[in-house]
Amino acid sequence: MTNFIRLKREGFRPDRDLILALTADEEGGRGPNGVAWLLEHRRALIDAGFCVNTDAGGGQAKGGRRQLYSVQAAEKGYLSFVLTAKNPGGHSSLPTRENAIYELAAALLKVRDVQFPVDLNEVTREYFGRTAKLETGQGAADRRAVAKVPPDADAASRLSESPYENALLRTTCVATMLEGGHADNALPQTAAATVNCRVLPGETQSEVERRLRAAVGSGIDVRVKIPMQPNVASPPPVELLRRVEGVVHSMWPELPVVPVMETGGTDGKPLRAAGIPTYGISQMFYDLDDIRAHGKDERIRTEYFYDGLEFGYRMIKAMAGAF
Repeated sequence: MTNFIRLKREGFRPDRDLILALTADEEGGRGPNGVAWLLEHRRALIDAGFCVNTDAGGGQAKGGRRQLYSVQAAEKGYLSFVLTAKNPGGHSSLPTRENAIYELAAALLKVRDVQFPVDLNEVTREYFGRTAKLETGQGAADRRAVAKVPPDADAASRLSESPYENALLRTTCVATMLEGGHADNALPQTAAATVNCRVLPGETQSEVERRLRAAVGSGIDVRVKIPMQPNVASPPPVELLRRVEGVVHSMWPELPVVPVMETGGTDGKPLRAAGIPTYGISQMFYDLDDIRAHGKDERIRTEYFYDGLEFGYRMIKAMAGAF
């Protein structure tokens, strides 16, 4: 908004229409302030040749040192299940081995050990190939090896030790919420857990559900809590990447620009599904070792904020011309 005001005051006239849509991000997309609602009820207001999503991609840093700038061209699907164990219950003074909490806990340990297969797409293969140039020794060799077709299994295993690299390589599922029992002095009749999955483009909800059911066994009920939206990719055109590189290098010369797949989720998903190519070009840098998104202490460095204003200003001007 600040940069739109600045451009207006300067009398800037773009070669194409620029539409600014302020939404509630992916957490509230179905309400009257979300992209999904706009697509369903006011499509004409946001219909465009492509979308620049400032809530995705962006600069990656470690320890305050900028390492690369990423352009988000794909993202994983969001899918949640509820796993439930049920028992007749009873009085806590007469415990039995059959206990809903214990059964659920055992099932969740099996979920922890589920490992989905390595599956790279056009975007992630490009990411590992480009970032290999930023590494040395085994790290560089592993990135080159995993970018091959088929990916090298040993290289993928070593890279998977990093939560971020592991999330790029495969679908993941993790327990995120628990509830169970109804009184201190009663055996639990019900115990339930939410398991959140982030699914690679091309993989289906049914396949993820099949793997979870196979892992936990027949004694645990598995129910879809939040179904998965389509999560198609938008490989960036060469000209778009060239313009992003021009803006990045005008501020941070030689900083690599790399296409990336978002491990989380953004408003880009419904836009891509609706046929509007969407590219994550954030104005911010974030530290890979200090990601606090959705936490009570979410933060970025002050320097990144003010640099982001200038970067956003230059980026809007660069994208305003016809390709």
